[in-house]
Amino acid sequence: MLNEPPYRGSIPSMPPTDPLIYRFYELVMVYGTTFKELIQEEFGDGIMSAIDFNMDMAREADNKGDRVKLTMSGKFLPYKYYGNDDDTPEYGLKET
Repeated sequence: MLNEPPYRGSIPSMPPTDPLIYRFYELVMVYGTTFKELIQEEFGDGIMSAIDFNMDMAREADNKGDRVKLTMSGKFLPYKYYGNDDDTPEYGLKET
């Protein structure tokens, strides 16, 4: 399965019934708005790409039980504003 390209719609039911996949679903349901606000505070209005995307996984030893460390890296895609006025930037990039 790891050699096959991923595709949307691979989860047969929503909410997911597989316990591990459900935890990812739960992360987005609980922290999704926080993730969004943190990304847009740092980069401006836009989204993180799920196509131009990398993920690393590592095991972290812990005396209470090993932990899973996931690092996600997606290209930032700023929103493009059409018909913008003088007060609205053309793109949602944060001014630095």
